[in-house]
Amino acid sequence: MALAKNGDKVKIDFTGSLEDGTVFDSTIEGVCPPDECDSDDCGDDCDDEGCDCGGHESGPMELTIGEGELFSQVDEALVGMAPGDKKSVVIPAVDAFGEYDKDKVFSVPRSDLPEDLQPEVGDELVLTNEDDEDLGVQVVEVTAESVTFDSNHPLAGEDLTFEVTLLEILP
Repeated sequence: MALAKNGDKVKIDFTGSLEDGTVFDSTIEGVCPPDECDSDDCGDDCDDEGCDCGGHESGPMELTIGEGELFSQVDEALVGMAPGDKKSVVIPAVDAFGEYDKDKVFSVPRSDLPEDLQPEVGDELVLTNEDDEDLGVQVVEVTAESVTFDSNHPLAGEDLTFEVTLLEILP
């Protein structure tokens, strides 16, 4: 039986979870990241058996080992696997989305924001600085005087676990 090697195009299933078991991504149908089945975007796609909503795509992922389409630790784990093999890969926060950085939390006076902006805690926005660089942020506090934003990646500070199954080595 053929074993996967660097440069091979493969088809995999995976589930990414946090230390507490919370799933943040999965290719497996019916395994939704949190809140995706609770969103208004779900429509009729949600039911008791799971959903396919909120931008979450189910179905196997195709990737080329070594191309960096997932984390390098996942690529390394795939090398030497045969179709049907399963592995668990833990990626420390520092190698995933970095440690949580309190310096990436900042407040902006309401007077510096567009008048029509009515942010709510939890909103995800893109701010543009004076150099026309975009910065993805999440609103973490709103007062009459200011809005506090967090520009850390939502998974910063989290160790990630990927349960990976090699389904097929593609020609």
